[in-house]
Amino acid sequence: MLHAGGTASGGSVTVELVSAEGAREVVSGTGGLTLRATAALDPERADLVLVPGASGRVGEAEDGPEQVFGEAAVDIPGVAPAEVADQPVPVLIGRTLTTGLPALLRSAMDDPSVTVAAVCGGSLVLALAGLLEGRHATTHHLGLDLLDATGAHAVRARVVDDGDLVTGAGVTSGLDLALHLLEREAGPRIAHAVEELFAHERRGTVWRDRGPAPAAL
Repeated sequence: MLHAGGTASGGSVTVELVSAEGAREVVSGTGGLTLRATAALDPERADLVLVPGASGRVGEAEDGPEQVFGEAAVDIPGVAPAEVADQPVPVLIGRTLTTGLPALLRSAMDDPSVTVAAVCGGSLVLALAGLLEGRHATTHHLGLDLLDATGAHAVRARVVDDGDLVTGAGVTSGLDLALHLLEREAGPRIAHAVEELFAHERRGTVWRDRGPAPAAL
């Protein structure tokens, strides 16, 4: 959707898949599918860094059938795709934290000119790296308690806009997050054109920490 926004805006948005280690194949999605990262993540080159989630079993193998927790671009160097695909999501996220990714994400979040966005388990990567303390964010509904436990203010919403931090909930909320980012950064007409192209209408209200607090309903 972001790439389509670049086309609709005449190239004002460009998209590049990167990893902490540089150009390489990155395990992405249930079943060990791979994508190719073309460069290393350099927060100084980016206006927006988007952290995707993880796909796989929610718990250990004995806990039950495989369930999709989100979409993945799991950054685990030196691990075979089949091995990554067989791991539960908490293990994948934990191993991601042992790479150079958290330091790069911290650098991006320390720069107010860079917006950091995340979908699903990507929010948990940020939270477990200690980067969301005191911030409003969302993630897949199964991870909201963990988000709170890290000191973040978990919000049960599809998209949460906290200024230079924008997060989405479960996997399909990534569509809504992308359209919100396009509207915010490239304008509503660009976002609307992409919305029409993908035949997808956004759901829900983008949550922001503004206005009066609602009374109990």
